[in-house]
Amino acid sequence: MTDKNKKGNIYKMSRKEKYENSSRRQQTFLSPEDIAAGRKTFWHGIEITGNVRNLSPTLWQFEHLTAVYINDNNLLRLPNDIGLLCNLKTLDVSSNKLRSLPAELGELIHLRELLLNNNLLRVLPYEIGKLFHLQILGLHGNPLGKDVMSIYNEPNGTQKLLTYLLDNLTVNVPPPPQRPWIPLARPNRSRPTCIFTVMCYNVLCDKYATRQMYGYCPSWALSWDYRKKAILDEIRHYSADIISLQEIETEQFYHFFKPELKNDGYEGIFSPKSRAKTMGENERKYVDGCAIFYRTSKFMLLKEHLVEFNQLAMANAEGSDNMLNRVMPKDNIGLAALLKVKDSAWESITPEQALLTQPILVCTAHIHWDPEFCDVKLIQTMMLGNELKSILDETNHSLRPSHKYDINNVQLLLCGDFNSLPDSGVIEFLSSGRVSMDHQDFKELGYKSCLQRLLGTEAFDEFTHSFKLASAYSEDIMPYTNYTFDFKGIIDYIFYSKTGMVPLGLLGPISSDWLREHKVVGCPHPHISSDHFPLLVELELLYNPTQTPNGLIGRR
Repeated sequence: MTDKNKKGNIYKMSRKEKYENSSRRQQTFLSPEDIAAGRKTFWHGIEITGNVRNLSPTLWQFEHLTAVYINDNNLLRLPNDIGLLCNLKTLDVSSNKLRSLPAELGELIHLRELLLNNNLLRVLPYEIGKLFHLQILGLHGNPLGKDVMSIYNEPNGTQKLLTYLLDNLTVNVPPPPQRPWIPLARPNRSRPTCIFTVMCYNVLCDKYATRQMYGYCPSWALSWDYRKKAILDEIRHYSADIISLQEIETEQFYHFFKPELKNDGYEGIFSPKSRAKTMGENERKYVDGCAIFYRTSKFMLLKEHLVEFNQLAMANAEGSDNMLNRVMPKDNIGLAALLKVKDSAWESITPEQALLTQPILVCTAHIHWDPEFCDVKLIQTMMLGNELKSILDETNHSLRPSHKYDINNVQLLLCGDFNSLPDSGVIEFLSSGRVSMDHQDFKELGYKSCLQRLLGTEAFDEFTHSFKLASAYSEDIMPYTNYTFDFKGIIDYIFYSKTGMVPLGLLGPISSDWLREHKVVGCPHPHISSDHFPLLVELELLYNPTQTPNGLIGRR
């Protein structure tokens, strides 16, 4: 096959070239001896040739087929039922007499090769644009319009044509129904209480939202100008008191989110990923990072803190080349805000009690994404926990003389995209407070000694932290927080101090019926602006300033 073929523009082959090509398909037939021995066939392709005019409806029942060759026949039409062959990767209907194609062809989203050469096609259904895995598209030998063929004949013409078709496909899918609110508990009115909501949302920054990554989404629905309005509308719709965001571009934070949310009564803090420090001003504005917004009527910022995992790795790499070679190059960050709960946010509180209310330490993080670096994910999370402990110790030292805050009772709210499944070492560590030093996620890469120094532990069998955390969401409530064609799973979390906060309710999942009925194979989607779904939890902060140790930090 020529280079031109590999790009998707199939030239017209003579029948001799087509059938005598050395790469021609081969078939194996069982001999009588094979059959007698009980050997069975295992086939995924079918070939039908011989001036066939009609196809048996039985063909569409073979959903296991990955290749169908019905070229060189006299077919006048393809039935709509061809869309039932959901596993097809190759479909050759060249050299027939097709004048039109069914829209259901667009349901064959696994197709990588579609040969339509030498038919009588004058138009293509826009649904073909949904075939985002398509690598080879044969169109020559059809009386197609100049608008289609001019795009097709350009360099990388197949992909450009798919984009054109998908962008012009009318979206007839209704918006998803409102996500349900799931009540969990009633607030305790017998003592002072503060009730607030928190959102965690990876908004998918512009530079990652490409057709190469999300070929099933029209380019207009991937554009930032389209998505940013929908993202802001969603944030405003849920109107959380604390908003934790990931993948916010620097320029978008300062020139869009911050001024827009300020109008709604929020202040916010932000930090880009560590690579921004090495860039010029023009490049730096496109670096994404993490942000925390808080409602000023309920909270006041006492202190903010940036956690740079690459700096911590470099400072603690002695004794581990992998700490330098695997952990240090990743520029993920965590961002923390120590917030004072304003008196007006408390219910049934006396002036004397208000003097002893505890702050909340809010943290957002975006942990490294690559599944091959599960060791890096776990170490970054351990570093984050250690830094949060240091922040509290430092805060305790600096604020205690004022006697305004009971630092021993600071409660933690930890949100973020941890890029880790519920059965990972990361979530085991956060949820249980411990992880074995021999955990498989460390990949036996010799981190033990430097991590022992970093965490200041003398234990020889496990690493621990002193936070008492619980995840607001569970797998039975939210089966996935990240929803793409290639991956669907839980990687976003809201952790809270389980003895200092009580979850009162949370936002349920997006309708699985809607996703299934409208064949939404992945997000973003014209109605869903990110590949992540936002999490939203209502929490009750308990007033208990005399508790020692507090609901978060167990002094060991």
